[in-house]
Amino acid sequence: MGVRVQCCSSFFFFFFFLFLGLASKVRGNGSGWDSKQCDWFTGTWVVDESYPLYQPDTCPFIEREFRCQGNGRPDLIYTHYRWHPLACNLLRFDGVDFLEKMRGKSIMFVGDSLSRNQWQSLTCLLHSAVPNSNYTLVRVGDVSIFTFTEYRVKVMLDRNVYLVDVVKENIGRVLKLDSIEGSKLWQGIDMLIFNTWHWWSRRGPTQPWDYIQLGGQILKDMDRMKAFEEALKTWGAWVDTNVDPKKVKVFFQGISPSHYNGSLWNEPSAKSCIRQKTPVPGSVYPGGPPAAVAVLKSVLSTIKKPVTLLDITMLSLLRKDGHPSIYGLTGASGMDCSHWCLPGVPDTWNEILYNLI
Repeated sequence: MGVRVQCCSSFFFFFFFLFLGLASKVRGNGSGWDSKQCDWFTGTWVVDESYPLYQPDTCPFIEREFRCQGNGRPDLIYTHYRWHPLACNLLRFDGVDFLEKMRGKSIMFVGDSLSRNQWQSLTCLLHSAVPNSNYTLVRVGDVSIFTFTEYRVKVMLDRNVYLVDVVKENIGRVLKLDSIEGSKLWQGIDMLIFNTWHWWSRRGPTQPWDYIQLGGQILKDMDRMKAFEEALKTWGAWVDTNVDPKKVKVFFQGISPSHYNGSLWNEPSAKSCIRQKTPVPGSVYPGGPPAAVAVLKSVLSTIKKPVTLLDITMLSLLRKDGHPSIYGLTGASGMDCSHWCLPGVPDTWNEILYNLI
């Protein structure tokens, strides 16, 4: 009987310490969390008075369309929310550490105005961390280049709303789903963060093309979700052909959501994001993610080279309060429930990016 008890005790302690060992691997230690173990994108928003990570007056170059406080937004609680993943903790963004990690390297955001939103956020996060460090900001064609000269770090933005090419031809402007000549600008960059989606549904005067070309076929129009998918496949083929994972880190920003329909967050009377002051509670958005998310994830799964998805859709869906609404570029005459106030939600996207690198 004594031998049996000793045996069982040994097994108990073996599995007990095995469990502790596994748990410590998942939890990590005081210096951070294992990004391969943690789901950074499932969580909830909590009030944290130590946020925002910077004040608007410490970032004088925030563009007007994102400068909600400067445009008269009276409530500030939206700036005090921190993203809390359910299974782990995010390291607080450390701008000096980020710059040291990226010393001598280049970062480029490629995409539409949501990429500009995230690019502006990152420049603000970094500048506020080293306010006395010299910087330059220049624009060359469609590329904006913010350089922290002391660290030789370039934070760049390439405005390219479809990733694939729009070319002027005799018949008009042609959106070429299988052409990606604009990628010449992406060569030699150390970190690339891509994004496209919001322009795929545009019609009428704001649509910047007249025809779509796919293979040898010229079309007046086609299913926009299918066109989005074909463009992503072309981009994915470029990544597989051109990216050396030993030298270049590739991210995709994910699908940034809009909030124009209150029924999607169980508030049918809300026709837009105006006067929204708090996030959706919990971790799940009642209306679910946009259909584009499934298309994006499907294409990403076919790419052979490593691409990290900044899966910011759900955490951003919960932030119906984070948009400029009437405190953006067009003022009271317009309603912007697509872009994000700064300081605000894109700072969290960059905080997750910081944790991933």
